[in-house]
Amino acid sequence: MLTILGFVMIATFLVLIMMKKMSPMAALVLIPALFCVLVGQGAHLGDYVLKGIGDLAPTAAMLMFAIIYFGVMIDVGLFDPVVRGILKFCKADPVRVVVGTALLAAIVSLDGDGSTTFMITVSALYPLYKRLKMSLVVMTGVAATANGVMNTLPWGGPTARAATALKLDAGDIFVPMIPALAVGLVAVFALAYVLGRRERKRLGVLTLGDTRVVTEAADEKESEQVLVGAGAVGMGGAPAGGPRTSGGAGTGSGAAPSAGGPQDAGDAGLQTLDPHRATLRPKLYWFNAALTVALLTLLILQALPIPVLFLLGAALALTVNFPHMKDQRARVAAHAENVLNVSGMVFAAAVFTGVLTGTGMVEHMARWLVSGIPDALGPHMGIVTGVLSIPLTYFMSNDGFYFGIVPILAEAGAAHGVAPVEIARASLVGQALHMSSPLVPAVYVLVGMAKVEFGDHTKFTVKWAALTSLVVLGAGLLFGIL
Repeated sequence: MLTILGFVMIATFLVLIMMKKMSPMAALVLIPALFCVLVGQGAHLGDYVLKGIGDLAPTAAMLMFAIIYFGVMIDVGLFDPVVRGILKFCKADPVRVVVGTALLAAIVSLDGDGSTTFMITVSALYPLYKRLKMSLVVMTGVAATANGVMNTLPWGGPTARAATALKLDAGDIFVPMIPALAVGLVAVFALAYVLGRRERKRLGVLTLGDTRVVTEAADEKESEQVLVGAGAVGMGGAPAGGPRTSGGAGTGSGAAPSAGGPQDAGDAGLQTLDPHRATLRPKLYWFNAALTVALLTLLILQALPIPVLFLLGAALALTVNFPHMKDQRARVAAHAENVLNVSGMVFAAAVFTGVLTGTGMVEHMARWLVSGIPDALGPHMGIVTGVLSIPLTYFMSNDGFYFGIVPILAEAGAAHGVAPVEIARASLVGQALHMSSPLVPAVYVLVGMAKVEFGDHTKFTVKWAALTSLVVLGAGLLFGIL
């Protein structure tokens, strides 16, 4: 009974948010509360929620101070050179923009923290997506999938959890998986290229250098039109009204509305990268760069808990860059909306995970799936683990999967001669999809900063991320890793 109710609860949540019948925050709170009552454990709801909040409180604190820290770094201009480099590469061509999104997300993912990756990627590219009227769910989908593949780095979380759960060396798990993960990353770039071609066909290409628009006509032939009054798209944005193209149909799911209206969100986004903004601190550039490198290094080395590192980093960044109290308050207030939205979603997700775990639904669901594996598949438990990791890491937290399910799969594999290290490698396959799970706090940073509905992001991303995971699994089999 718990197994059925668990699957029904998850399905109800996903359907309601994708159909936009409920907001994600409301759904994360009300649906598990209802199902907690349905399973006859309503009296324990408070305990489950408090346990879930306690488990996720450090994550919420980390996100709050990480948003402030990187918000300050963006304000003072630390990432302006990165943005200029990306814009120079993109040249306002939708194909280059989407590929650049995958490239930037993959590079920044080397720090092992999804929230950091999404904050930097969205801050750098959001103005360009808005300026060109490109679909914002393309940006969130590609960034999340690229980060998911890179999330398998030993310091990213899943590999360390698998190593701890099975008492293995993280290097023995990760290093042999590099070829398969590299193929997965190539698949992300291929996906970015395809999605970029689709956006180019819909919108056309604004070439920065000669201010011309290249559009793909219905007969697939390209034509050129002179863009009247268009300036180059750079750090300071572009004239209001957006680029004029002959291919401009609807904006698509999650795309930005036309610019030019009062208090337009696109204009607000462009101001983030205004080269003349008052918050720039060019004389402190190298201090801020050194502080950020030091912070990320300490994060990778796990010298202190991550929330503590970001708390200290945010306090230091504010104090040095904005020594006056009034300016500090202004900077905190400027990022308060993102902080409130993200931390609120994290605590709402704590209700969902608390009920799912506390009632025993997640354990019953997992054991039902494992018990349903035919004995004939025993010798192929590596493949089975890889396949199961795709849905299970989406519907469960990494802690629940790696500490609760992977050991069970490893025991089943050992009975048929499958080494635990093979099970551990296979368990990494689903991470491309995991990073878009409603149970991953970082995804709320992504959709919140990109101003994309979580349901739209889910509908767009799940199929592509699942396909990327299958590519990693196939590469693992091809190379004999699994």
